[in-house]
Amino acid sequence: MDRSEKSSLVSSLRERFDAATLVVVTRQSGLTVAESTDLRRKMLQAGASYKVTKNRLTRLALEGTQFTKLADLFTGPTAIATSKDPVAAAKVAVDFAKTNEKLEIVGGALNDQVLDADGIKALATLPSLDSLRGKLLGMLQTPATRIAGVLQAPAGQLARVLRAKADKGEAA
Repeated sequence: MDRSEKSSLVSSLRERFDAATLVVVTRQSGLTVAESTDLRRKMLQAGASYKVTKNRLTRLALEGTQFTKLADLFTGPTAIATSKDPVAAAKVAVDFAKTNEKLEIVGGALNDQVLDADGIKALATLPSLDSLRGKLLGMLQTPATRIAGVLQAPAGQLARVLRAKADKGEAA
């Protein structure tokens, strides 16, 4: 790899870090091409990305970003998972690591907060941003539905009373 390729790789990594909310650092040893492709596919479906990186170049790319404190985690065969969603990359990485011993969660960062492996695993248990939005929307719609039901109830009761009076009048 020549100097210009290294420079472009560092700049693309820096762009990735600047756009990300979450970075998960993993250590992979012995992942097959099929397993790595499967992990990348799952990351893409979740709105995240996964990339095997060169440690020295990644440390250079981290400089000046909010993830600068992660530089110490880059030793050995590492890869990064990044996402704008605060939990997407963590969920996929932790789920994949549960079924495949070759992938180990080393740590990561959520914005400027550094997390260890347990922190990433805890983050993975949280609902996704889309799920939270759906729950919030449901909570906002529920009061409106209840108000409509309360407003319709008196009219329905009045109609039933009038119907009962009419039925009583016919019976007499």
